[in-house]
Amino acid sequence: MAQQDTEHEHAGVLPVDDEGFVLDTEDNAAREEAAVARGTSRPITVVGNPVLHKECKDVTEFGDELAQLVDDMFASQRTAEGVGLAANQIGVDLKVFVYDCPDDDGKRHTGVVCNPVLQELPADQRRLDDSNEGCLSVPTAYAPLARPDYAVVTGQDEKGNPIKVRGTGYFARCLQHETDHLYGYLYIDRLSKRERKDALKQMAEGTPRYEVVSND
Repeated sequence: MAQQDTEHEHAGVLPVDDEGFVLDTEDNAAREEAAVARGTSRPITVVGNPVLHKECKDVTEFGDELAQLVDDMFASQRTAEGVGLAANQIGVDLKVFVYDCPDDDGKRHTGVVCNPVLQELPADQRRLDDSNEGCLSVPTAYAPLARPDYAVVTGQDEKGNPIKVRGTGYFARCLQHETDHLYGYLYIDRLSKRERKDALKQMAEGTPRYEVVSND
């Protein structure tokens, strides 16, 4: 029974609510643990690596190779103690990200999005949150960055099924941050020149707690 349940979860077909949004707060620990067990942790690419600075390719094949990539991404995210990870952060030029992130109410959200598109919010829903932001590809650096505190992303799951994901607070920031990655943007690209320089200085002076790919 346990093995069958694990296989069903890995089918990637999460239930949805009445508005069609995925219910990504259910069975989080079991789903994430199963993916990590199947995956292999990979080193993280850092700012300056070309794969991080261009739009990634669309996912068009939703088979075993993508499933293994997703598992490796969850394993890599666990190793790096992150809450979200885009494929190009482990050197893969594909539009897919994983997340295992709490929202501001403490609810844990876990899932996969392929070919994400961030929805434009109406003006009356654009309440900005200028909390600190960090990135596994800019290790040890943090900077305040204003982003909307609500986000909606559409895309596909790892089986190619259309999905919608929404988040508030910290999780909304995660959805925006990871979607940015897949279009070639790091959070430091949205900072002022002075703030970007400071973030890169923090990175240069710090020591990553996980393995990274050298740009040398």
